[in-house]
Amino acid sequence: MAGGSFASTSGTHFESKITASVIISCIMAATGGLMFGYDIGISGGVTSMPGFLRRFFPEVYRRTQQHDGTESNYCKYDNQSLQLFTSSLYLAALVATMFASPVTRKLGRKQTMLIAGIFFIVGTVLNAVVNSLGLLILGRILLGCGVGFANQAVPLFLSEMAPTRIRGALNILFQLNCTIGILIANIVNWFTAKIKAGYGWRISLAVAGVPAIMLTIGALIVDDTPNSLIERGYEEEGKAVLKKIRGVENVEPEFQEILKASKVAKEVKSPFKDILKRHNRPPLVIAICMQVFQQFTGINAIMFYAPVLFNTLGFHNDASLYSAVITGAVNVLSTLVSIYFVDKAGRKVLLLEACAQMLVSQVLIAVLLGLKVQDHSSSLSKGFAILVVVLVCTFVSSFAWSWGPLGWLIPSEIFPLETRSAGQSVTVFVNMLFTFIIAQACLSMMCTLKYGIFLFFSAWVVVMTIFTVFLIPETRNVPIEEMSEKVWREHWLWKKYMDA
Repeated sequence: MAGGSFASTSGTHFESKITASVIISCIMAATGGLMFGYDIGISGGVTSMPGFLRRFFPEVYRRTQQHDGTESNYCKYDNQSLQLFTSSLYLAALVATMFASPVTRKLGRKQTMLIAGIFFIVGTVLNAVVNSLGLLILGRILLGCGVGFANQAVPLFLSEMAPTRIRGALNILFQLNCTIGILIANIVNWFTAKIKAGYGWRISLAVAGVPAIMLTIGALIVDDTPNSLIERGYEEEGKAVLKKIRGVENVEPEFQEILKASKVAKEVKSPFKDILKRHNRPPLVIAICMQVFQQFTGINAIMFYAPVLFNTLGFHNDASLYSAVITGAVNVLSTLVSIYFVDKAGRKVLLLEACAQMLVSQVLIAVLLGLKVQDHSSSLSKGFAILVVVLVCTFVSSFAWSWGPLGWLIPSEIFPLETRSAGQSVTVFVNMLFTFIIAQACLSMMCTLKYGIFLFFSAWVVVMTIFTVFLIPETRNVPIEEMSEKVWREHWLWKKYMDA
């Protein structure tokens, strides 16, 4: 394995190799992203399946079958209960993450991932066998609890296990698995939608059990992070794991840095109160704003409801699912771009380039739909339909190598150890809150704003760009325990919040 050392800001060298142990641990942990992505991707395809709509949402089914021009193209799927099927998962995740934070701190990252896996398995089984809307949503709520625990623990696990010089790339494994999960969900939906008997949606929901089992097994196999072990008082075990994952015997400098940060962390009795202190405001503001911006790019409006969106544009059901598969594949490939460039070009360059690309593609989509898709009839030709798919893929690709992975990476690496678990909890809470809002409101917004929904999200991209230019610092190649000295004290604004 490749070796090397990294000089910290204090002049100390942290020796490390890129070991098989750390790579395997991170891959296993990142299956939490696979489950999260599958949950994101599966709902859009399932909610466009006639068999599913006929059983649980007969009113929506009736509207989708009408072709007499009495129903607006943009409003056929506008139903609060249907949106609740998607959004209930994120509402549950929002609540669960507040419980996940103390669990992550007291039991460790490993045990928290195990709890997430159990929630996923139970929720998947329930979703696959139910016949009532109430139990269907209960299954989604259990999946949401799994999301809350997994999204709390996995990014922390990845940031703490990874050597500094490849921390960005390994952390993005979570987002990569998320995009793979979305793609797999789209492919599964494409095949199950062809089942004439109308039970394909059950298979789509049941397949979620595969990543759920993978995460559970992975959580049983991997070691907990040295940071978590040392923070909980298991110093010798933590040092042994550190030697194992770094592949060298001389881990004393890094061990001492973690030990020092752990002693500070133990003095903090209430992380959620401490996170509000003045010196913690820079990472808190950035973490919160990045989650709000991530959702108001409009990405989940597309990922949740891609088949529904393409149906609205006049695509047939099979074509809409096929287009969603193409979008999902672009999502995966573009995330690989992020893995390659994040530790080379840096975080900020990727964020700014993506803002420009997202803005142009969304404005063009809005203009195209405004000109070609009428309220009660669609005149979208095959050529323009292909152009819409290309523009959607252009938007998705830019998000996938920037705000998607970096929205999780940056918050996971900028908080000090004493508030890292609480900071991650706030990050997940805000993300789930605005994911819930988008999921619950998207179809209604599409009905009200029509093509203007893309202009709404474009305006937010402008705000994101300004925020990134002035307030998001570069964290590439900065040791995770030395953000205060290297990042915050050198920033034109955030240095004012640092204690002397």
